[in-house]
Amino acid sequence: MEELKSILVTKVSKDRYCLAITWEGKRYRFYSGEKIGIDSKPNQLPTSERKTGFNHLKRQYLNCINKGWTPELDWSPKPKKKSAKNILRLALEEKLKGGYSYHYKKKLTWMVTHLEKHLNGRAVTKELVSEYLNDNRWSSAMRNNLRSHFLSLESELVKLGYSGSVKSSVKKQRVAEQLHKPIKNLPALLAEIKSFDDNLYLCCLLAYGCLLRPHREIRLLTWGDFSDNLDTVSLSGSRTKGKRNRIVPVSPVIQETLAKRRGTQYSLHENVFSLKTKPYAIGYFNVLWTRYKAVSVDLLEGQTLYSFRHSGAINVFEKTGSLSKLQQAMGHSSLQVSLTYLRGLEVRQLDQDDMPVLSL
Repeated sequence: MEELKSILVTKVSKDRYCLAITWEGKRYRFYSGEKIGIDSKPNQLPTSERKTGFNHLKRQYLNCINKGWTPELDWSPKPKKKSAKNILRLALEEKLKGGYSYHYKKKLTWMVTHLEKHLNGRAVTKELVSEYLNDNRWSSAMRNNLRSHFLSLESELVKLGYSGSVKSSVKKQRVAEQLHKPIKNLPALLAEIKSFDDNLYLCCLLAYGCLLRPHREIRLLTWGDFSDNLDTVSLSGSRTKGKRNRIVPVSPVIQETLAKRRGTQYSLHENVFSLKTKPYAIGYFNVLWTRYKAVSVDLLEGQTLYSFRHSGAINVFEKTGSLSKLQQAMGHSSLQVSLTYLRGLEVRQLDQDDMPVLSL
């Protein structure tokens, strides 16, 4: 150890110490065992134990010097190189910690699993991801969805060594709008659903009359979400898709149905459908609707459980003619969202009198 001139425990302030090493005429200070791969930080010990801790650390440094360590070397453990799969999974884990919907998380997980197969162990690069997203097997709508999901992961991937973005190499494509069919035979359809299942009937009433979303907002309703006389339902932003508080009036027909179900003995924490504190599983109404659809006589092609909410929205807009009132009733984040929503429905926004006059 001819290069080592001295190694001393030195006091650097009132209660702090360091190891002062003189090596080949140069002086080095070390405050922990990190450089020799030892998890030791004596200055974090109680004040009376710190000097003893540094004397112990000094012996560990001497032991490493005997094995070939020098102050220019770093023997701290190197993090293992993350594989492409691990990077994607770590990014996904971070993303799934957010307060997103069950279906969004499910789609995001599906995309990562599918992308892993495409990468086949190769590093995640924007070129390989672009190749995956631009594959001809995807429809325009599917490609847009996958693109959106991956872009949401990129911020997490960047933290793990990924660089670049697929935003410019995978263009968002125009997709033909679909026209949702409203329910025009509402009384007959509701009567048929009521005879099939009471829970599904109440779900449809709330989707149409209160404009709530079936699978999250309606399924998780408790008696505590309603006012005492059942004339309003209030949901906090954590319970709605738009993350905004919603206070919605409840029509007398729905109030009557709810009152019969609630009875006189109930708990505010009791779920409206299961009548227990634990709600039904997230796919509960999907299963009920599928079973109803298989036996229905009055249900028309293209009508879904969400058609009740769509039809309620049309009714609100036709009654009020107000886009802002529709936005408030639907719980949309902006007027633009409400306008886009209306474009997908059979809502006539222009009358004959609004069109150019034609005279021959």
